[in-house]
Amino acid sequence: MQKKTIGALLSKFHHVCVIVKDIDEAVEYYEALGIGPFQSSNLVHIDRKLYGKPAPTGVKNIVKATNLGPIGIELIQPVSGESPVKKFLDDRGEGISHIAFIVDDIKEATSIMIEAGFKVISSSNNQGGGGMAFFNTDKVGGVQIELEELPPHLYEDPYWGLKPWGK
Repeated sequence: MQKKTIGALLSKFHHVCVIVKDIDEAVEYYEALGIGPFQSSNLVHIDRKLYGKPAPTGVKNIVKATNLGPIGIELIQPVSGESPVKKFLDDRGEGISHIAFIVDDIKEATSIMIEAGFKVISSSNNQGGGGMAFFNTDKVGGVQIELEELPPHLYEDPYWGLKPWGK
């Protein structure tokens, strides 16, 4: 069986993420533009690693998401602890931090990305199955890539079940 290419991994675009200082203010702004309504994300990451080591404890983010037609929009506000989200906000201010793609097998996808020379920034398992990984792909445009294998219970979720690439 032929190994998947990075292009094949990045064929199921899911969402763009904006890091914000105040999630309530951001939601109000986007909803005034007709984007929304926003809801809390139903995806829970567990066993998180940061650069291959257990992530610091005490990290808390608020995550709200919506669909804009076939594309997901995710807003994240760092609340406490040291994290890549907080570092992004401190270093760059508000803005687009990553674009995310759904994959069928996070372990296989991570292996392909690592073999191609991309470094894993953050990874985790998902409660209920699957997992995610963020890759340092922000050399051009400052935007990272997230790969996400969904747990089965979210296949029909109003946000995570979004399939802009087809049903």
